Amino acid sequence: MRIPTRPRHAALALLALLVGLVPAGCAADGAGPQDGRLGAVATTTQLADFVRQIGGDRVRVTGILPPNVDAHDYEPSPADLAAIGRAPVLVANGVGLESWLDETIRASGFSGRRVDASTGVHLLGHSGEGGGAPAGEGRFDPHIWQDPRNAEVMVANVARALSDADPGGAVTYRANLAAYRARLQRLDAQVERDLAGLSNRKLVTNHEAFGYYAARYRLEYVGAIIPSFDTSAELSARQVADLVARIRRTGVKAIFAESSLPPETAQTIASEAGVEVVTGPQALYGDSLGPPDSPAGTYLDMIRHNTDTIVAHLR
Repeated sequence: MRIPTRPRHAALALLALLVGLVPAGCAADGAGPQDGRLGAVATTTQLADFVRQIGGDRVRVTGILPPNVDAHDYEPSPADLAAIGRAPVLVANGVGLESWLDETIRASGFSGRRVDASTGVHLLGHSGEGGGAPAGEGRFDPHIWQDPRNAEVMVANVARALSDADPGGAVTYRANLAAYRARLQRLDAQVERDLAGLSNRKLVTNHEAFGYYAARYRLEYVGAIIPSFDTSAELSARQVADLVARIRRTGVKAIFAESSLPPETAQTIASEAGVEVVTGPQALYGDSLGPPDSPAGTYLDMIRHNTDTIVAHLR
């Protein structure tokens, strides 16, 4: 069984030829005419939110991935290449999440400052355990933002990069960092309180995007519909049968679908296992934030929404 994913369409070599045809104002909000602000491109929706929080009015942010789009198999557009090629600062998640990024950078002609937001984060392997192959080889979990303590490290990396690129704004970036880190710490404490009383702490999701969350808040990650960090992985009939048996054996109460992935396989496995599937507006946000008017329009809102949903279906 193969989980449906968006196909890759155009070769980056062709996109590079098309970059010159993209008008200056057609790439996202950070690729237009200079307005005195520092331009920064962020690969994911979470990172774009982090850069906006730290950069404030001094930074013009371009987000490459739209809301509810899976980062693993994204296909960059000509506008993306144009935005990256002109960016003074490029902020990436790292840990192999953006498998398309290195080739995109080469095709775009980018010569600015590249920031790996994962620098300094303690990386986990499968099932929330440390160790494994070097980062980027597929054995470390790239979904580092799911632990708010990791988000603190990521925004500190963002603040440092913005200060290096724009020394005149360093005081502003440090002040914004301090304020946002305080909000992250309050969020972390609240999530820990909200989850503390759960009698059932067994978690099953669409793919392995919540290992850091589970490790931080002592949830038992029983399994995932796609047993991989990468949503483009294939799922065998044997794996389906094994997951159904494990769900029944361990007393899992619900399977949580994700907003950026099709829910059909989760619904099928939930039906076979005789448990609830959480989908639709209550689906978890794993790889992406939602649109601004959604329950997960910001990083803080995403963690709150996911926590509220988990508590509602596991208590």
